[in-house]
Amino acid sequence: MLGALMLSAFTFNTAENLPVGLLDAISRSLRVSPSTVGLLVTGYGGTVALASLPLAHGTRAVPRRHVLTGLLAALVLSSLLAASARSYGPLLAARLLTALAQALFWAVMGPVAVGLFAPEVRGRVIGALSVAGSLALVLGVPTGTWLGGRTDWRVPMAALAVLGLFSLVTIATLLPTSPPEAEPAAYGTAPDTRRFATVLTAGALSAAGAFTGYTYIVRFLGAVSGFSPGAVDVLLVAFGTACLAGVGITGALLDRFPRAALTTAVAVQAVGMLGLCASGAHPVPAVVFLALTGGALGPVFMAAQHEMLICAPGRTDIALAANSGAYNAGIAAGAALGALILPLADVRGAFLAGGLLTTGACAVLLAESIRVG
Repeated sequence: MLGALMLSAFTFNTAENLPVGLLDAISRSLRVSPSTVGLLVTGYGGTVALASLPLAHGTRAVPRRHVLTGLLAALVLSSLLAASARSYGPLLAARLLTALAQALFWAVMGPVAVGLFAPEVRGRVIGALSVAGSLALVLGVPTGTWLGGRTDWRVPMAALAVLGLFSLVTIATLLPTSPPEAEPAAYGTAPDTRRFATVLTAGALSAAGAFTGYTYIVRFLGAVSGFSPGAVDVLLVAFGTACLAGVGITGALLDRFPRAALTTAVAVQAVGMLGLCASGAHPVPAVVFLALTGGALGPVFMAAQHEMLICAPGRTDIALAANSGAYNAGIAAGAALGALILPLADVRGAFLAGGLLTTGACAVLLAESIRVG
């Protein structure tokens, strides 16, 4: 069962980030600007941000097996619609349907997964799910980018439907049906409203910072760092590998150091993005700071999700929905900010703005730690 949930996380994260790798291919095929394609990320994040809490409230009494099955059915359908799109409008509509499914997915999937295990290993379970999500950056997006470049960008979109269908059948068959409020991880272990608000704020700021730059990482590596298209494909794999390594290391420490894990991940992200802005024109520093940024991107969301299982002031699924909504509001804002900066300045400016926003997130966490200390 955990394997099926991990595959679901991988598929949703690949679906979310795939337009980043296919940005230029979609732009050429549909005859729209790269910044317009970048808005596919903005629309996705905005939909998740707006829909997470309402969907979580609306389904709070529905058995989790039924909810997850419906979400995966929506993922399969939206992936097929995206693969058949011949203009920008239908592609955007398909993306928004996927986003609606993802808006609820993380809120439901987290409590279901950790509820299968003892409370003292919840950090490791969240780590395993995050490893699967991070594999989207290591394997899903690079493979989709490679496959789209050698065939058509619609082919990797269709492949997502196959993965989603496999998860759907497994979960619909094996996951028990029980009332959501009776699940072992239905409520936070140490409710704290102030900490809850701090994590939401820092998560939104760090997401905005990350995606102000990351949405246009392919363009940055080509135009600023001077890497060839083939080298960019390899660097996307390296970025995802760094993300996977960061998630693995952080996941092993989450149960012992939940607060420090989040603050450290946000700080590393800030260093990576500001470093890319300052020295990304040189290949070696560009690779180093790219790895730092990748090594932090997955752990930030993972550590925030784990904190929700601790400090949630009420039901954990509602808290996780709020966290997902805040994080995706940050993604939408970041992608939109990057789209505004791109026509006005060098793409390096997007990484400067992103680094400054991430520094703000780190300041929020440190201020709260000083207050508690």
